[in-house]
Amino acid sequence: MGIKIEPVRTPKDRKRFIRVPWHVYERDSNWVPPLRIDRQQHLSPKAPHFQHLDWQGWIATRDKQPVGRISAQIDRLCSEVGRPELGYFGMLEAIDDADVFGALFDVAEGWLKEQGKTTIAGPFNLNINQDIGLLIDGFDTPPYFLMPHGQPYYDGHVGRLGYEKAVDLLAYEIDPDFELPRVMRAIQNRLKERISIRYLDRKHIDRDLEIMRDIFNDAWSKNWGFVPFTEEEFRAIGREMLLVVKDDFITIADYDGRPCAFLVVLPNLNEAIHDLNGRLTPFGWLKLLWRLKVRYPRSGRVPLMGVRREYHNTRLGPGLAIAVIEVGRAASVKAGIKSLEMSWILETNQGMRNIIDAIGGVENKRYRMYEKQLI
Repeated sequence: MGIKIEPVRTPKDRKRFIRVPWHVYERDSNWVPPLRIDRQQHLSPKAPHFQHLDWQGWIATRDKQPVGRISAQIDRLCSEVGRPELGYFGMLEAIDDADVFGALFDVAEGWLKEQGKTTIAGPFNLNINQDIGLLIDGFDTPPYFLMPHGQPYYDGHVGRLGYEKAVDLLAYEIDPDFELPRVMRAIQNRLKERISIRYLDRKHIDRDLEIMRDIFNDAWSKNWGFVPFTEEEFRAIGREMLLVVKDDFITIADYDGRPCAFLVVLPNLNEAIHDLNGRLTPFGWLKLLWRLKVRYPRSGRVPLMGVRREYHNTRLGPGLAIAVIEVGRAASVKAGIKSLEMSWILETNQGMRNIIDAIGGVENKRYRMYEKQLI
């Protein structure tokens, strides 16, 4: 039977779109089914990222069975950072079939061309401030929370369609029970009188989330693919994080009284949801609650971190990074976390990679971003 490409138009279509990975990964023990309610909220027209993001999804079927999916997006904030020609692809999942991949990318590229875009990049699920990248190394272990999984054949199919590497993103695994090297301790001691550390204040959540957003947007402003977090996006993400993080998992560092760095640790919720098959009903929510309150996850992830850009090439930059990392490390050990993933790290961010190497981090996964000219 031929391949049929069906656009996502209705809430029922969105549910079918969300369920496609269950067909692709049915024999992959390392895939962790995401919570369907979370994916539904992610694609809900009311989600804050859709205030500046237009998207279209498609489902590929053969003999009425789903065999793949893809999305195309236009982020209007790209124009603000000097890339008005850029469109995205994302949400890519498909069986090992060149015809399926070809049909999916044909429709995504065609939609972006109709919108006047001349360059396509991805995968973005749905933009740079969410989970991104195509896994190219590290298939033998489950992904950490809010990180994509993938199949080894994806890279070959994408490459054969004319896509080239734009940049690689790295994930590092670290034992949080490390000791700072002597050089880092010396930097810490030299700056300790001027750097003060505090945790996010739940009585002033919106104030502190705005501080963190301001630091993040400044810190990442010159990095590949950057578009700024909007206030609504960051507040929504922050309030969701606060449902599962401990008070000492969000650290803000002040230098001479000015907020200049922050770090967030999340428990690896994939440990708690791996066997729920994406469902919280009828009893999944009880299992999840018990696992978060009684058997806390033994792994965690650092999804957000930033140091103000003005300090990146100064002695103070590493000092601020070390300060928040050390506090996050101590909080993780206290919570019983045995493994932390720092992700993602741009392969070009040698300064942060040097710090992670020095504290014993080991690269455990590598993700690739692609670009292609639309002619």
